[in-house]
Amino acid sequence: MEHLSAAELQNWIALYAAAGLCCALALIMSLGFITVELCRERTWETVTTPRNLLRLIPKTWWRWQKLYLLSTPVTLAIVSAFAMTLSWP
Repeated sequence: MEHLSAAELQNWIALYAAAGLCCALALIMSLGFITVELCRERTWETVTTPRNLLRLIPKTWWRWQKLYLLSTPVTLAIVSAFAMTLSWP
């Protein structure tokens, strides 16, 4: 098995850092958006029993997951475009 050259290793580290940064931004933006949605809907007013709370938690989780996963194509496009700018030996 061949080892990576120093330039290749730096490129892979840069790609992982870029992907991590894009995912962190997507996380922050999706959390902000779901928070705004829940505040506009005044979701806490519907929680009157423990059973309603147990229903709200997975429902909110699913809504947040859908928002977060919508960033996948954008993240792939950004990281792919960044990878094309790197010089690969």
